[in-house]
Amino acid sequence: MKTWLKIMMAFSLLLTTQTFAGWNANEEKNVHESIAEFKKHDPDMLTFFDKAWGYAVFPDVGKAGMGIGGAHGSGLVFEQGVLVGSAKLTQLTFGFQLGAQLYQEIIFFEDKAALDDFKGGHYELGAQASVVAVTAGASVDAGYSHGVAVFTLAKGGLMYEATVGGQKFKYMPK
Repeated sequence: MKTWLKIMMAFSLLLTTQTFAGWNANEEKNVHESIAEFKKHDPDMLTFFDKAWGYAVFPDVGKAGMGIGGAHGSGLVFEQGVLVGSAKLTQLTFGFQLGAQLYQEIIFFEDKAALDDFKGGHYELGAQASVVAVTAGASVDAGYSHGVAVFTLAKGGLMYEATVGGQKFKYMPK
């Protein structure tokens, strides 16, 4: 039990450090590598990239929890394929959870109104949000809900959870 506590404390420190570290010089490279990874795991995802009004890509989202959990990541936002800004993702969860995980996340915006809501700070992913874990062909049956489609791809770690919470985002124009 002490080992898990030490791991959780170290991971929490990592999340806090990442929160205040600011813009990562390799962010754009990491984002493009993440996009390539999503497309490799599910080539049908090209449809979302081609048809979406915009998208936000978070290449490294760190998540940890033990009763109370949290996640944090930073990424870039694209409108009509053009980089328009950056964003921070913060998540807080409550419930049965234990572990730590690193994953990638892409949020597609179906139209200008959905992207404008995100950029205006009026966007949150609640517990009722539909998130698709990417596997081959996963995007074929996926669709937009309230103007957004969310996909995640695990990078590592192990997390057991049955939680309630949500993600909040902060957009910063380029």
